[in-house]
Amino acid sequence: MIVDCHTHIDFSSDDAAVSEHLSASEPVDHCIVLASPGDCDSEVNTRLSEYVKKHGSKMVGFAAVNPVADAVGLKKLRAVTEKLGLKGVVLYCCDAGFHPAHTKAMRLYESVSELGLPVFFHNGGPLNSNSIMDYAQPYLLDEVARTFPELKIIVGDMGFPFLYQTLSLVAKHKNVYADLAVRAGQVWGVYNLVMSAYEQGTLGKLLFGSGFPAGRADECIETLLGFNNLLVDTSLPTVPRGEIRGIIERDSLGLLGIAKEETPAIER
Repeated sequence: MIVDCHTHIDFSSDDAAVSEHLSASEPVDHCIVLASPGDCDSEVNTRLSEYVKKHGSKMVGFAAVNPVADAVGLKKLRAVTEKLGLKGVVLYCCDAGFHPAHTKAMRLYESVSELGLPVFFHNGGPLNSNSIMDYAQPYLLDEVARTFPELKIIVGDMGFPFLYQTLSLVAKHKNVYADLAVRAGQVWGVYNLVMSAYEQGTLGKLLFGSGFPAGRADECIETLLGFNNLLVDTSLPTVPRGEIRGIIERDSLGLLGIAKEETPAIER
């Protein structure tokens, strides 16, 4: 089973964006779709809900939430899960300009933890000129993970550009994972990151993600499986192929506590 745990759709664009997402998701069994932040999160979340329901159990939606701008309590979160059918929440702390451990954000995590929903922290880019990079640093999530040890946390894009903070964080906390959003053209960077995780014993905490539309699942898989070939006839260390396949074929939904529903797609 292959789960792409990091994709986006621009619902403000034309239908081509949806078609491209469907095409890019063909090589995987399940695909997590993250709602993008907008002027009205509720509208974006509703459109995402319609999309994931239309495409059955393959698509898993995460609602965009800004706990500082909107009061997000148990009632609203239950509506996200029960009415919209979304399975987690995604926060854009550095773009929205709030500290991950802001008082209002901590209240959100308490409610999310009670409902058993995972939280995806999307702070790795592309950042705009107004983004607050201080709030993108993965070490800031240490307080969140210590306060809510059962909360399932995903650090998006490996916490780029703070990659080694992320490796330390996932090593420290049982329920903190990182999305290895591979860039097909950055083979050397991918090699160094995967090798570092392998040497630190944290490969098991990395989840496969394409970051679509920044990348496509098939290209990312090819990059991961192929970078060892570049090291033939060199003295550089390699990562066992089985370990790399373990990242690609990891049951990310199971690790995040998301049930794999066998709901048929809605006919349109």
